[in-house]
Parts: sequence; structure tokens; C-alpha cells
Amino acid sequence: MVKLTPKPMRVKRKHVAADLTTREGRARARREMVWQDHGFLRAIYQNLHEFGPGMWRSNQPSPAKVLKYARELGLKTILNLRGESTKGYYLLEKEACEKAGIALIDFQVFSRDTPTREAIFAARDLFDSIEYPALIHCKSGADRAGLMAVLYKLLKEKVPFREATEQLSLKYLHIKHGKTGMLDAFFQAYADFNAGRPEAAWKPFLDWVGEDYDRLKVKEDFLRDFGKGIQVDKILQRE
Repeated sequence: MVKLTPKPMRVKRKHVAADLTTREGRARARREMVWQDHGFLRAIYQNLHEFGPGMWRSNQPSPAKVLKYARELGLKTILNLRGESTKGYYLLEKEACEKAGIALIDFQVFSRDTPTREAIFAARDLFDSIEYPALIHCKSGADRAGLMAVLYKLLKEKVPFREATEQLSLKYLHIKHGKTGMLDAFFQAYADFNAGRPEAAWKPFLDWVGEDYDRLKVKEDFLRDFGKGIQVDKILQRE
């Protein structure tokens, strides 16, 4: 009888933050930002757009870009949609914000999941409380930034739905034919709920979110149909 020995479980090591007070730690943080987090690509293209008066969106800014935006755009607030991190890109951004007198707010959202009710209402409160001009960013400036930009247009500027959802488009490098299309499915669920009625008669967005939105159903419906088309995530080897 052949005895099978189970493979040992790989334990994921906890990432330890670099110490920016040392030369070695600062160099490590920059390596993490430039190479591990693909900062070398963002040095070429920042995906920077003003989508409302005093409201900007971009990809992950480098420390130099934070200082540049503070001078040229007069930024008062940066909304980091990636969440707090021990990685170099975050440590260096936080340091640059402190130097520039910019409030850095960590507000984590996700690009490959349907947004929660809590996140949507929290976004509304955030837009009403932050100091402007402001910048929102994720890693690429395409998907999470697009989600929040649509919510800003709907909740703060109260523009027509079709105009707001233009913030999720290829213009900003958003690709709906991958799992990031779950964000499009979320907004489409709201449009489908109101199908057959003129937009002026649509149920208010936040009322729909609070009373009718079924996050898991929207997600399940999307995943059920996902894979019938082109697998862009596999082609681009996206996370």
C-alpha cells in the first residue's frame, strides 16, 4: 500500500512595513512602489481626469505626484480606495500627504465584487463631509475609481444616470468584459428595476439601494453568465 504524505501547508508571511526613517527602508519602500506595485507604468500615464468641479480621479499617485497635485490642483483631500497598507506605495503616499497638508482618507472598495449597501451610504456621507478639491484613486484609476466617480455624480451632483455611468468606460481603462464588469452589473440592476419608466420617474437611487438592491443576487447572476464571452481577465492576466 502506498502511503501518501500530505503536502505541508504554505503559511503566508505577514508583510512587515519598511522603515522610512532609514536609508535601507526608504529604498525598499520605493522598490515596492515602483516594481511590485507597477509604479514604473504609472510614471508614463497617470489616468488623471477632473470629473466634477474640484473633483479628480487618477491611478495610484507617487509621492512626487502628490506634491505636484497639491501645488497645481490645490488638493485638500485624497481618498485612497485601496485601503490602508504596509506596502511601500501606501507609506510613501501617506508621508507625502502629511508633507503637503493633504488629508488622506482610506476608504476601501472592491473592483471584482458588488458594492455593499453600507459602502454606498458611507460614500454619500463621505462626499458630504470631505474638504475639496479632492482626488480619488485606486491602483489603475479604472475600476474602483470609476465606481466612486459614478456614485459621486449620482449622489453629489445628481446628474442623469446615463451621464453618471460614463465614468465606467474604456476612456478610463475600465473593461466590463472581465470580472470588473460586476460594477457595471450593479448599476445595470438599478436601470433594469426602473425599465419601462422615464428616468424622471425612476425610484431614487438610494431608496432602491436601501429597499430593493439584492447584492448577492446581482453577483450570482453576473457570475452565472460570466465566461460565456471573451475571458479578458485571462488574456490580460489581471488579478
